[in-house]
Amino acid sequence: MDARIVRTRARLQAALFALAGERGVDAVSVSDIAERAGVNRSTFYQHYSDKETLLADALDEVAREAGAQLEGIDPTAPDAPPVLVDFLAHIEAHAALYHRVFTEPGYGAVVVRLRAHIHEAILTAAEANGLAPQMPVDILAAGVSGSIVGVIGAWLERDPRPPSTQAAQWVWEVILGPPTA
Repeated sequence: MDARIVRTRARLQAALFALAGERGVDAVSVSDIAERAGVNRSTFYQHYSDKETLLADALDEVAREAGAQLEGIDPTAPDAPPVLVDFLAHIEAHAALYHRVFTEPGYGAVVVRLRAHIHEAILTAAEANGLAPQMPVDILAAGVSGSIVGVIGAWLERDPRPPSTQAAQWVWEVILGPPTA
């Protein structure tokens, strides 16, 4: 992809995250995003059909970056790996936006895309780490990705919300099973 396209999309995604953090995603318009990103509305529409598509792509990018770091994770480690902690710290930093995406109608496609990216990352990590589970790897990846999305959604619903480090540990324990004493 052309470097200018990558830069423009990154600016639009950053603008959406910043504005959503300031006033909530529903109060942000395409004009607001374009202005914050330093582009005009027509440039926005050259890249995205609407803000929901921009949001989905922005979350895809975050998941893709996290998934690229899965190689070499020790599946026997008792503590959540740094990539998981970092991913949930990003979600925590944009909690209002993610809460809207995970818990309210209208953003189901975004969650489906996020789950698909997690699923793909797990398949890649399983292959890279030479895992040979007792079931087909795609079935394992489907269960794990669904569990991760479920834990994140439940964590975002909590009030008060525990820190992302706690949520990362919950995700890790759901994936591995509770620690044995």
